[in-house]
Amino acid sequence: MPQAICRPRIVNRTRHALLGSTLLFGAALWADQAVAQDEALIETHAYSYFGDVKYGPDMTHLDYVNPDAPKGGEMSQSVLGTFDSFNLFTRLGNAAALSTTPFEDIMIATADDPTTLYCYLCTTIEYPEDLSYVIINLREDVTFSDGSPMTAADMEFTYNLFMEQGLPEFLAVVNDQISDFEVLDTYRFKYTFTDQAPLRARVGLASIFSPFSKAEWEASDRRLDESWDTPPMGTGAYMLGSFDYGRDLTYVRNPNFWGADLPLNVGRNNFDSIRLEYFADGSAALEGFKAGIYRFRNEFSSLQWATAYDFPAVQDGAVIKTELPDGNLASAQSFIFNLRREKFQDPRVREALGLMFNFEWSNETLFYGLYDRVTGFWSNSELAATGTPSEGELALLQPLVDEGLFDASILTDEVVMPPVSTSNQLDRGNLRRASALLDEAGWIAGDDGMRRKEGEVLRVEFLESSPSWDRIINPYVQNLTRLGIDAVLDRVDPAQETERRRSGDWDMLTHSIQMGLEPGQVLYQWFGSETAEDSSRNLMYLKNEGIDRLIDAVVNATTTEEMTTATHALDRALRTIRFNVPQWFKAVHTVAYYDIYDHPAELPPYALGEIDFWWYDADRAAELGITAGGDTQ
Repeated sequence: MPQAICRPRIVNRTRHALLGSTLLFGAALWADQAVAQDEALIETHAYSYFGDVKYGPDMTHLDYVNPDAPKGGEMSQSVLGTFDSFNLFTRLGNAAALSTTPFEDIMIATADDPTTLYCYLCTTIEYPEDLSYVIINLREDVTFSDGSPMTAADMEFTYNLFMEQGLPEFLAVVNDQISDFEVLDTYRFKYTFTDQAPLRARVGLASIFSPFSKAEWEASDRRLDESWDTPPMGTGAYMLGSFDYGRDLTYVRNPNFWGADLPLNVGRNNFDSIRLEYFADGSAALEGFKAGIYRFRNEFSSLQWATAYDFPAVQDGAVIKTELPDGNLASAQSFIFNLRREKFQDPRVREALGLMFNFEWSNETLFYGLYDRVTGFWSNSELAATGTPSEGELALLQPLVDEGLFDASILTDEVVMPPVSTSNQLDRGNLRRASALLDEAGWIAGDDGMRRKEGEVLRVEFLESSPSWDRIINPYVQNLTRLGIDAVLDRVDPAQETERRRSGDWDMLTHSIQMGLEPGQVLYQWFGSETAEDSSRNLMYLKNEGIDRLIDAVVNATTTEEMTTATHALDRALRTIRFNVPQWFKAVHTVAYYDIYDHPAELPPYALGEIDFWWYDADRAAELGITAGGDTQ
């Protein structure tokens, strides 16, 4: 049942209160004195900038788990593509799926309270009212997978490692926000922040790094900015087991996992192993599912969902095909333009190309009506811009218009929405509008029907590795061809796609832009000018001072109202740039799985949780002749 609302308590941590620690901590006493002598600190097990938290310190388990879920069995799923590394903290190599599984965070959010951070590897945090620093009080029972204790020294090592070898896009955001990391004693450390660190982000910054073992790392020649043959030790419930590069890998339960009985873990981490099978494409993966090579499938193909699940195991009930609710913010999945390309720097060209993608025809003809259109970057939420700007938005946008950073039309026009097309593949009205835009931009159709500007043919290549996208992109290519554009689908192998995405060698590709319910500093990584040169998120190479200023307004918002208004303005402004052609989303999980798995009757709003809190039904597996390891008897 729901826990009582819990509020942090105020503690006075003075020199006298610390004297009992002298024999244990020695010099650490004086460091702590300097921080907090005669100063009132807020001490809490959980933190939410905007309001109350859901779970109190005496919780017994999360509301959405089954506390009596049995342990055992295997969860098996498919992955498309390949892998040759286990390091997600670098852009080198192709990292294996779930590569961060061995690692845990200092504080975590839950699937029913996504904007609160709860102490996980810590017991409490402490901070003054001005949030000029945050102290983390670690649990003393946390161990790495080899049984060695995790301490503040490991956190100091990890912090220094990320600040020296972290991704440039990450460092560009946080480098000037933390002024000092200080070990206060064996299980206590402190972050001090600069004035540049947004108040709302400071507790998150203090808990952002998952600890690595200093001893293990220093005994190896591993670097954070290089690919890894195997992952380093973590504190998590699972460790890497067997693997075959590019084919499969298995994570196995750590039998000595320190946190098995932690209230936040009750009813979670229920499988003995998690196995991932790699396939070259979606069709091969589906056949593997039918053959029982793996047992759980989250289906992302509307064609396969509508037509391919009529095989015997579905008909006799051995495989369950179902739709489960998905309350997550819709991903802004889109075709994006490479703004490095001169031809795409004219917004009229981008708008014209966007007009030629016919979502309505695609949804009816290709997707079986399963999808809704992505409209903006916070679709399906209260953070999405609507109508004309509110007074609060105008206050943010007017100065940017006055400086020439946005066109004045943003102050009066309705928010930009994707074009609506007819049920015919080629919407002739949109074709005429697109033709007029290209004419205005100087791309004129010649006698051969091809559009040229200064002798250059307007050519657009779509970079893609999956054959399942052919049926979606090819009609778009055909429409663009009717417009006089030399459009082609450039299908390559997954390794080539990865390399070309990273190097910027592409015109258009599909990108999934993931926003959150409490937008923060990650916005700089998605849309900020300072990260555009080397980013895994800002692939479109967006550099816009007006957008940067609006991101500042979102990040520095101190009330929910301010954050919502600033996000509305940002969403509105991003849509006017038209660097993307919005695709589609669905508000349900379309899943199929062998009837050997079970889940709580009511799922939380923000997670499907098949690996996190589902469990293995051994009795049902025996009835189906499936062993705990996934094989059929």
